[in-house]
Amino acid sequence: MKIEYIHHLTSVGIVMTNAKVEFEQIIERGCGIDVHKETLTATIRGIGIQETSRVFSTFTSSLIEFKEWLKTEGITHIAMESTGVYWKPLFNILEEDFLIILVNARHIKNVPGHKTDKKDSSWISKLLLSGLLKGSFIPPKEIRELRDLCRYKKKLINQISSEKNRLQKILEDANIKLSSVVSDVFGVSGTRIIDAIIEGKQDIDELAGLCHRSLIGKREKIKESLNGKVTDHHRFMLQTIKKTIEGLEEIIQEIDKRIDKQTESYTVEIELLETIPGVGKEAAITIISEIGTDMDVFPNEQHISSWAGMSSGNNESAGKKKVAERLTEINI
Repeated sequence: MKIEYIHHLTSVGIVMTNAKVEFEQIIERGCGIDVHKETLTATIRGIGIQETSRVFSTFTSSLIEFKEWLKTEGITHIAMESTGVYWKPLFNILEEDFLIILVNARHIKNVPGHKTDKKDSSWISKLLLSGLLKGSFIPPKEIRELRDLCRYKKKLINQISSEKNRLQKILEDANIKLSSVVSDVFGVSGTRIIDAIIEGKQDIDELAGLCHRSLIGKREKIKESLNGKVTDHHRFMLQTIKKTIEGLEEIIQEIDKRIDKQTESYTVEIELLETIPGVGKEAAITIISEIGTDMDVFPNEQHISSWAGMSSGNNESAGKKKVAERLTEINI
């Protein structure tokens, strides 16, 4: 049994010498980084250099000094955890000169009870040189920029939805039941009525007369829904929320222009994605912003499905399979 176990360790690149376990070295020289908001701790190791740990600030000038140190020591590979957004400034400085592996923190846990920044960076560097780290997908810079635009646009759209819900609550607070008789409070008729209420108009017949001719059959119900108790406070809140919505919509228009400019070179890819049932232009752009256009980074369709969090993982213990959790490798 012991001999079989030793053979197994050797087959996966782990060699036991007496009581010491040694990993087979795959990378000649590398650096492991434990990065935080204000500082980073880096450990270099490899053939022909002494294992050394140093601490640097995350200010750009210090990061440039860090890069020059790595180049002087002949470092070719770098590994670091995908901690929040703190890895991004470092990646921006180093990506042109080194092969960087961004790793999910769950995959490189060190021995508990012995955690320090120096030990963490040393452990990461050891795993890096042994080829035991699995890097996260990092798209090219132009795709990352497009992703920022698409994600920010989505957040703004959600903010607009929240503001519209808030506006309807103000109408309800003023006993205005417009949402009960009009399918879209923010359609042509609803917008006209809300604008008139903000201006201080109170005559129910006049307000109801602002409705589109298609709502003539509902005129009496609309009058009844507009019989509320609107105060100056309600008008102020309605006007403020409406300005907020209009401001967000203007920002979204600017983002759309920027997105159109960013996607000029992806016309063919967008058209191909639009041939998928249910995928329109906006969805196609979102897909490209998340996975890019170079599918060589994914070995097959199963890998991209797992990366997108659409595949179930395995969770088996003592021969029993537990409820599987979705796998996700989205770190940026």
